[in-house]
Amino acid sequence: MGNLGYQAVFRLLASRPGVVCERVFLAEDGAAPRTLESSRSPAEFDVLAFSLSFEADYPNIVRMLDACGIPARAEARRAGARSWPLLLAGGPATFLNPEPIAPFFDLFLIGEAEEMLTEALDRVFEGSAPRNELLLEGLSSVEGAYRPAAYTPVYGDDGDLCEVVVADGAPRSVLRRYVTDLDRNPVTTAVAARDAVFGEYYLVEASRGCEWGCRFCAAGYMYRPVRHRSKEGVTRDALAGLSVSSTIGLVGAEMASHPGIASTCERVTAAGGRVSPSSLKADMISPRLARALAAGGTRSVTIAPEAGSERMRRVINKNLNEAEILRATDLVVGDGVESLKLYFMCALPTETAADLEGIVELTTRIRARMMEPARTRGRIGRIKVSINPFVPKPWTPFQWDPMLAVGDAQRRIRFLRRTLARIPNVDMESESPREAYLQTLLSRGDRRVATLVEALARDTRGWWSVLQAARRDHALCGGADPDRFVHGEYALDTLFPWDFIDHRIQKSYLWLERRRALAERETEPCDVATCHTCGAC
Repeated sequence: MGNLGYQAVFRLLASRPGVVCERVFLAEDGAAPRTLESSRSPAEFDVLAFSLSFEADYPNIVRMLDACGIPARAEARRAGARSWPLLLAGGPATFLNPEPIAPFFDLFLIGEAEEMLTEALDRVFEGSAPRNELLLEGLSSVEGAYRPAAYTPVYGDDGDLCEVVVADGAPRSVLRRYVTDLDRNPVTTAVAARDAVFGEYYLVEASRGCEWGCRFCAAGYMYRPVRHRSKEGVTRDALAGLSVSSTIGLVGAEMASHPGIASTCERVTAAGGRVSPSSLKADMISPRLARALAAGGTRSVTIAPEAGSERMRRVINKNLNEAEILRATDLVVGDGVESLKLYFMCALPTETAADLEGIVELTTRIRARMMEPARTRGRIGRIKVSINPFVPKPWTPFQWDPMLAVGDAQRRIRFLRRTLARIPNVDMESESPREAYLQTLLSRGDRRVATLVEALARDTRGWWSVLQAARRDHALCGGADPDRFVHGEYALDTLFPWDFIDHRIQKSYLWLERRRALAERETEPCDVATCHTCGAC
């Protein structure tokens, strides 16, 4: 319930005449799930719609269906005598690559739901066929709908995908839909759920996408072109949210670049509230924004250098240098912010020992810049360093690159943990390289991976033991080698499982960006008014 996209879809469906929309969540104790509103079984509904933001949730799909007594595979549901709910999925993870879970679903909606769902429901209510047939045909007829049963993958003798056979009448590519004007459908907290992540915040979406083009970031490419809500709209919704919570969370891929962000923060602060923006790009933090955040009582700010060295930031196209990071530290800490959270990645393509040491050196310099304001206040805040192993994602310039071996990534994280521990007032947290392996597999896999998803959901040995078994016995992964998806480096002409999705980004552009990465050359941020290089605008 902390996900604004989930809340936006719930609000849209629940407010539609003729539609009963209820929420259901996986029970932690394995009990049969019941809907929150009426305590009914999900099997009683016409449609089960899954919102999927993270690949690690894929086994939970199977667990939920098993607990409801619903066959997990769409083919099994179609073959049975009983009429089962139509299974529908959307969400960011499916926009990138729905294939690892395609055998479970009747339909995916690829793209932002506001326009797609409205169009689909209009067609459903206009039709006159039997209900199940009407739902499937009505929903699948909208642009952006993907019906896996109409697409048959063909694999070569080497195990790689070599062709996709498309049924008559189905489009060869599926266009990812997006909303051009965010102010037409403003997204804010629809349900105040105090126990959810960010439950104490009133959330206001301020933008979608990002103009900076970091080469590892799927969201930056998947949500192109970048779109900002108007300053007036964001401010109006933020002020209205103060009746629900005194803390306003501004949601976007990178908030310091939003036009009018400082003005919105000032208005909320003047009204007695506090603003908590998502990650801020250091060189975009203005003195005015820093003052507004501190004046509202914000005591911790998140900055994402992503890499410790100038060289590595050029490789990933961060468009950020150390002087700008230190300047941002001076601004926010000098105006009263006490603590910083720093996001870094490790095990990036071309990373060296010097790049890793750069993370420690930069953290040391940031802490030194925090000391003078701390002496004035009589206390020093803490620096929380978050380290995440690189995961190559579809629809990024690094989609051709391998994830580093788990053991190598673990050694790099141990080095960082050991050296950062020597710096006073610095704490480090990190994602497990084993979890990064699973995320990479579920991000870059094809339909054969669905067999492994079922094993992960049902096997009692633990997920890492199941993965290790699948690496030895490829039958557990539908005959595919999991390591090939995770550690394989792909050629330019590789046919990816996700190539059928049209994100309006040319594959040749992504390959060019990869070449620029290897040459340590940065690309200017997007200019949506004049640039047409990538194809998204």
